Amino acid sequence: MPEPEEPAAQNTQVTPAAPWEYTLTIPHDLRAVTVCRRTLRLILTMHGLIGLVDTAELLATELVSNAVRHTKGPVILRVSWKPGTLRIGAWDANPEPPEPPRKLAKLLNLEEGRGLGLVRACADQWGWQPLSRNGSRGKYVWCELTTAA
Repeated sequence: MPEPEEPAAQNTQVTPAAPWEYTLTIPHDLRAVTVCRRTLRLILTMHGLIGLVDTAELLATELVSNAVRHTKGPVILRVSWKPGTLRIGAWDANPEPPEPPRKLAKLLNLEEGRGLGLVRACADQWGWQPLSRNGSRGKYVWCELTTAA
């Protein structure tokens, strides 16, 4: 007697209706970038946003690694969802503005300095603002990915 076939897995993306936010404080350590990337993948998977995972991981990696490389002290990754928009941001203790991103064509042959250029090329919006946390001056660099309604 043949065994019954398993039903095919459906690859449906469920778009969350309610807003949510996660915050992850990481130490000043490049290994923490991997923790942020994997945590972000888990968060997006749990909320049914699989279609955003690859781009969101790239963006979070660039934001967090820039913060760790160019500052001293902890970094905070913040991921939030408002229906239709995923915002990813990194806070660090350096209040100086980030260097302006390079154009995509100029990034191709660079080994360093590509971070914000990739963010600019892959995100629907990005920006930065001065922001104090727990008495420490710093900045918050963010980007957004939007989904089709």
